[in-house]
Amino acid sequence: MGKPLHNFFGKIRMKKILVVFGTRPEAIKMAPLLKEMYNHPDKLEVILCVTGQHREMLHQVLDIFNLVPDYDLSLMQNGQDLFDISARVLTGMRDVLNEVEPDLVIVHGDTTTSTMVALASFYKKIPVAHVEAGLRTFDIYSPWPEELNRQLTSKIVSFHFAPTEAARQNLIRENIASEKIIVTGNTVIDALYWVKNKFLTNKANLDNIVKSLAKKGYDISRLDSGRKMVLITGHRRENFGPGFISICNAIKTLADKYKGTDFIFPMHLNPNVRNAVSQVFGDDFDCRDNVFLLEPLDYISFIFLMDKSSLILTDSGGVQEESAGLGKPVVIMRDITERAELTDSAQAKLVGTDFDKIISAVSGILDNSSSFNGIGNRVTPFGDGMAARRIVEHILHQII
Repeated sequence: MGKPLHNFFGKIRMKKILVVFGTRPEAIKMAPLLKEMYNHPDKLEVILCVTGQHREMLHQVLDIFNLVPDYDLSLMQNGQDLFDISARVLTGMRDVLNEVEPDLVIVHGDTTTSTMVALASFYKKIPVAHVEAGLRTFDIYSPWPEELNRQLTSKIVSFHFAPTEAARQNLIRENIASEKIIVTGNTVIDALYWVKNKFLTNKANLDNIVKSLAKKGYDISRLDSGRKMVLITGHRRENFGPGFISICNAIKTLADKYKGTDFIFPMHLNPNVRNAVSQVFGDDFDCRDNVFLLEPLDYISFIFLMDKSSLILTDSGGVQEESAGLGKPVVIMRDITERAELTDSAQAKLVGTDFDKIISAVSGILDNSSSFNGIGNRVTPFGDGMAARRIVEHILHQII
């Protein structure tokens, strides 16, 4: 670029930082960064744009963190596919970028929103910073479409905030200049610790969480008698169809095998998930003594259940990181994970959607929970809760 990074934008006026995201996981991970940037009103004018790639679940998180978007593209429509989302984000951002004229755009992770926003910014020759950069499986169809999204985004952006050293090394192997990469930790740990400190240490808040869960269909007092609890999430596109049928059949079998364990599955809104659950468990979603098929939970209630769980069964990337932050064993229902730091630590088991592997992994943990004692005392490989501060410090002192 010809200029040192600290002079990249000059120092004539307060800098406009446009933060854009569209999904609930992005909102969770970007909220700590926004809150940290808002602490510097003399230096940063922060503008928040949401695309609405998710809708109800996204706004739950915005409310929790008291974030009010300056722009809401409201792109979500029934029956939309990746073609629709990509086109709407790209064209929707044109007017936002023209009006805001930001000095820097910040995107997160691996969503269609992040890649299309980065591309739109490139078309306007506006620099982009990428939070949670460098995660890789090197299989563009797993996770799909996220793996290709993040590889494409890395080719566009100018500044890479990598959560771990392994992510940094991935970027270096792709010929990203090392001076444009900073290891920060993952902001999901910042969000996790913030929620725990603010909501899970206050009796009034805990009472409200317990009441909310009871309305959803789960009485947390069931655990008072020594019952165990397995928390389950599933939403990956590559698992749709036979994969989700296998997952649901495994849950059903495990519930029969472990009558003293509650299996809680907050169901994603996607019809591909709902149809598989309905096919295996029935349309009423309320047919077994120790399986609880719940409507989606708000972020605080979900963290509360994670904290109470004996084991987490998931295909989510963010939940893998949160599991590590809470010191919980996790069975990952994917064939490959971009978070190898977790599987390398023996805290996680990678099983895909294979029925027998799911049964074996979950049984092994529930039957030998003593082998996982001490996990909660380990330092998470994904950060210390200070990632947002490191990112903002770098923006203030190295970028603007």
